[in-house]
Parts: sequence; structure tokens; C-alpha cells
Amino acid sequence: MRRTAATRPASWFLARTLHHLDRPVHRITHGRTTVAAELTGLPVVMLTTTGKKSGRLRTVPLVGFRVDGRLVVIASNFGRSRHPSWYLNLRENPRARLTIDGVTSDVEARELAGMERDSCFEKGLELYPGYLKYGQRARRIPVISLEPPASESHSTGWERSTRRADRAANGHRNDLVGRLGDRGGADH
Repeated sequence: MRRTAATRPASWFLARTLHHLDRPVHRITHGRTTVAAELTGLPVVMLTTTGKKSGRLRTVPLVGFRVDGRLVVIASNFGRSRHPSWYLNLRENPRARLTIDGVTSDVEARELAGMERDSCFEKGLELYPGYLKYGQRARRIPVISLEPPASESHSTGWERSTRRADRAANGHRNDLVGRLGDRGGADH
């Protein structure tokens, strides 16, 4: 599924449909899973931003992974030429809410640059190699760090939710290694 999702036709289709399926499944399962997570095995988080123009709360499912105690998301927009709305919303107002496995925490977004961005993007490629194809046909893809607001940096809810994302990502890697056996690498 992950290999197919990175193709141009599948990306076009998924960009227009997947979030419509993810939201109700996320609600029905009380924040425990999404269609994307079940189909791909990737760690999916729900990010709620404030609409740049409308001021309304907007919730989107994203692949999220932990790097050095913070959660990272990649604004690939399925390889489309425009940035995703959630990224533009965060640029306008970096305060957001993050839900992982039913636990919600306040976060503050920070766009990564330079070596920090490149390092996190590489970790994202380990999890989902399709980001490379997206970047080849689009633009330089922004990488966003979601961190607890300075006043809440020691929040137990934050630590609990990022640990869940870390376990999900490690479970994905362990599952991938188990399925690959001794073939020596991912077949993407």
C-alpha cells in the first residue's frame, strides 16, 4: 500500500478522499486509529490547527514520528505543488492541538531548517519512503516540529502521547524488518 500511495494517481486520489474516511473512524474508535493507520501501518496523529482565514478549528490526520523527544510531521501534501492548508494555518498561528492514541496535548509548531530539517526528513524517509517521490515532483517539503508550549514542557500528557507515537513508529520499523527478513532493505 505504501509503495502505491506514493504514485501520482494514488496520491491524487488519497489527497481528496483519505481525510474524509479518517475523521469518522478516528471519532468512532475514540481517537485510537484511522483508516490510513490501518491500511499502511504508519503512525498517524491528528493535528488540530486554527484556520488561517476562517478562524475555525481544522483537524487533519498526519503521519507523525518522534525525534529527540518531539513529534515531527512532514508537510508533503501528497506531492502536490501547493503546501497543505494545515501547514499554512500553522505558519499563521503555531499553536495547535495534537491527538495521539486518544490523548490530546497542546503543541507549538516550529518549522525546521538546515541540517535539523534534513536529519528529520531522513528519519521520515525511513518510515515512509514515498516522501522522496513527493519531493521530486513538488517543491522543497517543509518539516515541522511539534513541541509542548514553553510553559508546558514538562506536561505528562505530552510525554505520554509522544511515547505512544514513538512506540507506533518502532512497531512499524520492527514489523517492516520482520517482513523483509534477510532481503537487505526496503522494496520501494
